[in-house]
Amino acid sequence: MSAETLPNRRLSNITHTWRPFAAFGIILLFWLAASRFGWVDPRFLPSPGVVANRAATELTTGTLKLDVAESLRRNLTGFAIGASAGLFLGLVLGFSRTAERIVGPTLLAFRQIALFAWVPLISVWFGGADAGKIAFIAVAAFQPVVINTWRGVRDLPAAYRELSAVLLFSRLDFARLVALPGALPAIFTGLHSGLIYAWLATLGSELFLNVTPGIGGRLNEAGQLFEMDLLFLGIIVLAGIGLFYNSSALWLETWILRRRTR
Repeated sequence: MSAETLPNRRLSNITHTWRPFAAFGIILLFWLAASRFGWVDPRFLPSPGVVANRAATELTTGTLKLDVAESLRRNLTGFAIGASAGLFLGLVLGFSRTAERIVGPTLLAFRQIALFAWVPLISVWFGGADAGKIAFIAVAAFQPVVINTWRGVRDLPAAYRELSAVLLFSRLDFARLVALPGALPAIFTGLHSGLIYAWLATLGSELFLNVTPGIGGRLNEAGQLFEMDLLFLGIIVLAGIGLFYNSSALWLETWILRRRTR
């Protein structure tokens, strides 16, 4: 590598690293300008400084930390339940043609039902407290995980199955050494989507079911009391957690798939 190429590559890496933050910077600049020059009524668009002061108050004397912890607890619990069930059923459908013929059409039919259409039924079965919220989150995580796992195993190239037969692999060896590694990209796509859907369902469950400690409850409170600084703070917190989830899932997927190819 030449001496001239190395600085150019470093500059390119820096550019790619900071490019995703450019949009956030532009939004922040417009927000600051709108507050500074009075383009928008401050009752509807508080300044970044006001929101920062509310964040400091919430972190010291407020309940924001408890609300975030409660939302994350429900989210991770529901995701674990829904993703585990989705992985299990998806693998069963992918490996068993009989199960696919029996269960597959019903599963695809249920997939056409809008997520929030389940809220009335879940609230009747589980109530509007923690059990109902976690059940709703689990349903949200289950759907993309089961579909992607099922298709990932089912759509393995025929050559993989033929090679396994030639090598006299048992069904267990085929599943462990061929099918699961081959289906990993599709499985991770389902888990990634399930993580995002579960986070959206966490907020939805806290907004539409009984108000309990959680970020959704604080957003309801902020809207009813017209506390725009709290409302904007809640939106920023939600975006930050969602971005962390997305980045962590991408990093973990890349790391595991890279190890698989070694």
